[in-house]
Amino acid sequence: MKKALAWTLTLLVTTCLWAQNTSPQPIFPIVQGFGGIFDAPHATEKPDPALEYKVVIDVATGDQNKSEPFMSLINLARLINLHAMGGVPKENIHVVAVMHKDAMWAVLSQEAYRKKFGVDNPHIPLFQELKRHGVKLFVCSQSLYKREVPFEQVTPEVEVATSMLTTMTTYQLKGYAALKF
Repeated sequence: MKKALAWTLTLLVTTCLWAQNTSPQPIFPIVQGFGGIFDAPHATEKPDPALEYKVVIDVATGDQNKSEPFMSLINLARLINLHAMGGVPKENIHVVAVMHKDAMWAVLSQEAYRKKFGVDNPHIPLFQELKRHGVKLFVCSQSLYKREVPFEQVTPEVEVATSMLTTMTTYQLKGYAALKF
């Protein structure tokens, strides 16, 4: 009996200590599977749930690893998830992203991406999830022209814009806050 009690007590203490030392797990309040964030119950600066958040993002950076979504694009999901965690209703979060420079390669169709990089395009599931939550995704036509990428090679989840510059100025004049990733 003493041995069983000692074993139970040891197990309980070990479990409690392990639970205190484990890292928090990411959560996905809106965009599932991408842009995991951590709950911040002690934060004193939080988004205002009464505001309508309108954001246009200049997405220019890509990553060397072409088999995983670019961090700049994961940040689109993080932006939405962070605002939701802060209490902003989904219907008050409006995001527009325009990709150019190195981020432009993410918009290739599955076939074109596989031909260029030798792997499936990991951005397509992210784009599908973002679009499901109302994110407007554009690629700069000028970037496509400069890199000699035919418009037919753009994945259907992404629309072609005249340019990053015109998209950014248009949405800023419509009251969207500008960010750069």
